[in-house]
Amino acid sequence: MRLIENGPPDARWNVAFDAALFHELEGGAARETLRFWESTEPAVILGSFGPAWREIDEEACAADRVPVVRRTSGGGAVVVGRGCLNYSLLMSLDARPELRHVAHSYDVILGRMAAALGVPGLTVEAVSDLALDGRKVAGSAQRRGRRALLHHGTVLYAFDASVMTRYLKDPARQPSYRAGRPHTEFVTNLPMGLAAIRAALMRSFLVRSDIAQAGRARRGASPVGRRPHARVQERRPQC
Repeated sequence: MRLIENGPPDARWNVAFDAALFHELEGGAARETLRFWESTEPAVILGSFGPAWREIDEEACAADRVPVVRRTSGGGAVVVGRGCLNYSLLMSLDARPELRHVAHSYDVILGRMAAALGVPGLTVEAVSDLALDGRKVAGSAQRRGRRALLHHGTVLYAFDASVMTRYLKDPARQPSYRAGRPHTEFVTNLPMGLAAIRAALMRSFLVRSDIAQAGRARRGASPVGRRPHARVQERRPQC
């Protein structure tokens, strides 16, 4: 698995790059990849099918010139910006047939992340989230093909949740653990620095040999386009 450590801080470019990597892997022309990026300014990213009028405040986005981008995966709208680390995993379903089952794949990937981050109280919730003591710190979504899996998501570490209130509407469908809370009471930041989070994810997906054997973090447990600027590092260990 290769590592692309620093994508440019442009949400539109990064969403397009994820889609390009997915199509290349689906066509057999690319390797598995882990990559990171972070936007320097707020941006709204819609799921592949979510209607903008229902999920976001379009007037506020237009007034603040906040870009609105549609990603290739499902799920609801999110706001990214400073203090929100974005990660993408591109994996071969031919090499990892165990990940063809949707719920199991989330279990495996997020369970491994929770174990690697090692924060007491960090659990997998609502299939695609990581929560710390019941408050969301990471969300994720997937795009699937016959041969390729794109799993990408966010990890909050120093994010100002008030921007969610300005640009996002309350979702029509909410996970039960949200319990009707507004954005600022539902999400929180992971008590780790950026370098430590990146290092944990790299250890998790670049070093260990069998991603499909990872277990789910249980509630209550305390698991300790073309752009020349993305730097690619090759890693010998295969995950």
